[in-house]
Amino acid sequence: MNAKENLMQNGICVPEILLPKDTPISKWAVIACDQYTQDREYWQRIKDNTKGFPSTLNLIFPEVYLEDPDKNQRIEKIQDTMNEYLKGVFAPPVKGFIYLERKTGFGRIRKGLVVAIDLETYEWEPLSKALIRATEATILERIPPRMEIRKGAPLELPHIMLLANDSGNILMDCACKCGKSEGEVYSGSLMESSGEITGWKITSEENLYRISQCIEKLKEQGKEPEGSSFLFAVGDGNHSLATAKSVWNEYKREHKDQKNLMEHPARYALVEIVNIYDSGLTFEPIHRILFNADTRKLIDFLAKELDGDTEAVATKTELEQKVAGSKGNFGFVYTPEGKTEYILLKTGLKTLAVSALQPKLDIFIQDNPEIKIDYIHGSDEVFRLGEKDSGTGILLPPIAKDSFFSTISKGGPLPRKSFSMGEASEKRFYLEARKLFKD
Repeated sequence: MNAKENLMQNGICVPEILLPKDTPISKWAVIACDQYTQDREYWQRIKDNTKGFPSTLNLIFPEVYLEDPDKNQRIEKIQDTMNEYLKGVFAPPVKGFIYLERKTGFGRIRKGLVVAIDLETYEWEPLSKALIRATEATILERIPPRMEIRKGAPLELPHIMLLANDSGNILMDCACKCGKSEGEVYSGSLMESSGEITGWKITSEENLYRISQCIEKLKEQGKEPEGSSFLFAVGDGNHSLATAKSVWNEYKREHKDQKNLMEHPARYALVEIVNIYDSGLTFEPIHRILFNADTRKLIDFLAKELDGDTEAVATKTELEQKVAGSKGNFGFVYTPEGKTEYILLKTGLKTLAVSALQPKLDIFIQDNPEIKIDYIHGSDEVFRLGEKDSGTGILLPPIAKDSFFSTISKGGPLPRKSFSMGEASEKRFYLEARKLFKD
């Protein structure tokens, strides 16, 4: 069995990756479309910065504009530009993988491997036993607008990141050696002080086979009692990958008699694989704010439901430390009658805390429909809102990487807004492309 056949058995396809031949990365690469969704000024700066250059900005639909009335015209313009770029912007394709190192604006270095995955091996349904699984609940209403953008598109560009459960770092160590033995294919700075990125090609049969052997080992390590294997989890881009799967399923239904249907490019999706244990990959909890809640009633309810004990702490620093130093502690910040209180809820949770908390919050909110919930990045904002009597802030503990895969394996995708992989500027930039649908 050759390398490509071995890879296909494990849900991986060797793609033909398109890269710009003359355009600097600082003009070509832009951040994932689902970032800065409330910041039109950010996207205007990107537009100004890339004016006059080929850029992935012209090939994507920033979600800040999704509700604008010119959506259909924007999609049509994107697909026209894709066809235009295919006539001269790209260098000859890299027929293989790309190993990359991304140094973020915070100085962290994250390593990745760009491949194409077989969408037949991916499922977003809860409790799926597919090789590749969703990590967060999929909101079905978010898929149709994204399908409009992908259907018929001549190109795809990835901002999807898959996580590998690779405590020994066998895959990235191998990819690093293979890539750096073959040669660099891009290098440059990313706009808006987002760091630097360098990529190396992996194209030789020998190196592809080495990669395939590493993936085979990870598949064996991910074996579950009933015989299935949990190979990759979707870290970023859950809805984008669900959209790719939906487009492929629709295409299969509508073209079931097409010759060589199962070889169509829409069967695959370009992604970046990252080791969940990569020191450059930070997992941040997404905290909660509840408005119009009876905080004491809420804390008592959660303490009972989660079999926990509560204690008052003196300062926000102490509260933050006790939450951050645990797997199952939660912090509450609220200001009754003008005096801020800090309450610690201690539980014995050993799996990811958010997977236990959110279903209980949903029940409490359902029983108290006047309550509104929001999701907050960063503890400072939680304290700011809780200390101003604006609501009840709930601090969540850190995301435990060592229980991430087991939690999803046992309980299915995590609740919505469970975690964030790094800061906004550290998210994946569009850089590589792949042909999808022909004219």
